[in-house]
Amino acid sequence: MTPLEKAESLYEELVAWYENGDDKEIRAATKLLMVALNKLHEHGGRDWEALVRSYVDILANDPAHFRRLLDSQRGERKSIKA
Repeated sequence: MTPLEKAESLYEELVAWYENGDDKEIRAATKLLMVALNKLHEHGGRDWEALVRSYVDILANDPAHFRRLLDSQRGERKSIKA
């Protein structure tokens, strides 16, 4: 399972945790976004905010491109060299 697939699986678990609550999909996505933003702030260096804005801009202005970016992350595990 790729990291993206794991994140999507966690999202589904969070949605299920909210059961029949209002806006359960939004609440689950918000939790993941809060954690991601915090980690980007902690580890993303000076340009963490620009990275976030670039992804938001792509999603807002070219959703098909954003979908392709997501889909490209579903491939096989990539070798990471130290």
